[in-house]
Amino acid sequence: MLPSVDTNDELQEVVSDEALLRPAAQELCGQLGLAGARIVRFPEGSLPVYSVGDALVLKLYPAFEAAQAVREAHLLAHLWGQLPVPTPRLHAADQYKNGWRYVLMSRLPGEDLNEAWPRASRTHQERIVAEAAECLAALHDLDAAPMAALVGPPDWGRFVAGQRSGAVEQQVGGGLSAPWLEQIPDFLRSVPLPAPRRPVLLHTEFMREHLTVDPDDGWSLTGLFDFEPAMVGDPAYDFVSVGLFLTRADPHLLKIFYEAYGQSPFAPRELMAYTLLHVYSDLNWYLRTLPTPPRKDFESLAETWFSVP
Repeated sequence: MLPSVDTNDELQEVVSDEALLRPAAQELCGQLGLAGARIVRFPEGSLPVYSVGDALVLKLYPAFEAAQAVREAHLLAHLWGQLPVPTPRLHAADQYKNGWRYVLMSRLPGEDLNEAWPRASRTHQERIVAEAAECLAALHDLDAAPMAALVGPPDWGRFVAGQRSGAVEQQVGGGLSAPWLEQIPDFLRSVPLPAPRRPVLLHTEFMREHLTVDPDDGWSLTGLFDFEPAMVGDPAYDFVSVGLFLTRADPHLLKIFYEAYGQSPFAPRELMAYTLLHVYSDLNWYLRTLPTPPRKDFESLAETWFSVP
């Protein structure tokens, strides 16, 4: 049986203990009529996720992430069949034990795009980026109103203000060095972020790790998943993960994305500001894994990561 967990540190202890997790996943599968199905743990992710047989995926959420579990289940049901790229189909979702919840969904075909990407030719990479852009545009074109109360935040301006107030502290937690930390308040004050004219449904982590692809079928995209952190707000917010984790500071690929999405480029400074305000922002990590700017300031960083030719 899974123990009750109340913090991220306690969650990580459980997530790392497969001897504890696996029997619980097997028991839950039995309750769902899937006794005897082969279950295999996915190695990535902050939450326990298992493939169940060849066609299903089981995702477990601790009590303090119950809202995310409910959100993901509702979004999967809402989005099924509405995007040009498949999303998982919801099969079941409910409480388990000790506050834990689960979502049982269909498994998407194909490979993890992040793992397959190095094998793709430049032509195929460009095609993938264009298809991904069309998918995100379709997501943003959906009426966000039916999901707004569930997904939130209820007030985008208040959310942005709250993120501004905690931006330095968040980067301190990630180990960002003082020369960068000292620049954050002035840079954020210099970038106005008006309320979005049309709030849209945001994936918030639109990245290679959450897309699947079929290398044997022209490298076409076969799925988009992980709607647990979805929000409703400014479409520019989704372009942070596009620039950092899909096109990875490649200006040519980012240009292709904008063209396929049907959007004139957002100002790099705006996307840099949203990078600092993102719920999961970790600038220290980004600086270690993305191209280094010619100068150690946010103007230079914005141009390096988010500019287009």
